[in-house]
Amino acid sequence: MFKFTGKVLSLSAVALMATSAISSAQSMDELVAAAKAEGQLTTIALPHDWCGYGAVIDGFKAKYPEITINELNPDAGSGDEIEAIKANKDNKGPQAPDVIDVGLSFGPTAKADGLLMPYKVSTWDSIPDSAKDAEGYWTGDYYGVLAMMVNKDLVKEVPADWADLLKPEYANAVALAGDPRASNQAIQAVYAAGLSSGAAAGEAAGTAGLDFFKKLNAAGNFVPVIGKPATLAQGQTPILINWDYNALAGRDTLNGNPPVDVVVPKTGVVAGVYVQAISAYAPHPNAAKLWLEYLYSDEGQIGWLKGYCHPIRFNDLAKNGKIPEDVLAKLPPAASYEAAVFPTLDEQGKAKEAITKNWDAVVGANVQ
Repeated sequence: MFKFTGKVLSLSAVALMATSAISSAQSMDELVAAAKAEGQLTTIALPHDWCGYGAVIDGFKAKYPEITINELNPDAGSGDEIEAIKANKDNKGPQAPDVIDVGLSFGPTAKADGLLMPYKVSTWDSIPDSAKDAEGYWTGDYYGVLAMMVNKDLVKEVPADWADLLKPEYANAVALAGDPRASNQAIQAVYAAGLSSGAAAGEAAGTAGLDFFKKLNAAGNFVPVIGKPATLAQGQTPILINWDYNALAGRDTLNGNPPVDVVVPKTGVVAGVYVQAISAYAPHPNAAKLWLEYLYSDEGQIGWLKGYCHPIRFNDLAKNGKIPEDVLAKLPPAASYEAAVFPTLDEQGKAKEAITKNWDAVVGANVQ
């Protein structure tokens, strides 16, 4: 599943109240009562095998059995979610989504188009400022970082950082999980390599990433194949650069055949964020707010982590010892994520333009 891709009005006092966090047990009780009275929550684009959403949905149902969850089009993408809001502005029926989970770029554009309702969850202060709208119109919910998925049968010395990939022992070994002229996952990998070299965020890091892959290709280490767990297992792409949650899920799928290591590089740790928001036309606004409260609670955040997507409050949870040991044991070390950077939309856009337009001229590898 790939999810990536109003007017801004002056808020009335009533709307401003909607952005305030749940600040007391009484107000949470009131929200729960109002949500139960609505009796339904309509979600969209939440496949059960993505980020552990199946268990997260089950957890919400167990906690609030009075609220029925109506799941629309689990395999939809971010653009489909936005269109579903637009198409159902005047529809209070079952096809109107209450909440959306979309790629970072879709949050600001949906806000600008007047499609979102502001709301700040009670754990708001533990969410990084760079991963949320200051007014509460959208909030980062989980992220992945670019990691190296390594076939340990074929790669005896596991790389620790981007620069290691240039070593001669990794000849014909390194692949991306997409075409860097089109795939966000691959574009972000090139960008991460550029940041690792010390380049400034944005266009400079995109250009530096191209230079890195030019060297990787010239050294004979880059494999111009869209890598997958299957190609890694077959030995065609022994080192695959992809989102950590895809790498960890792939590791589980391969189940030791071959043994797989998932390594978060020491530098150039780039996070790709998804965001959560409530439709401005939500038929069940209180159930939507309660859903967000659950998602951003310790329980909801750990539910995503069990699905290998790092919840936006991960560093806060780790610092406070809130993550179960058995969950941590399946993940790269928590310290690996402390260096994660969250590119702004402007930085992403400039880097993407540099990479997609210049890949052929600089690197010259036709990834397919």
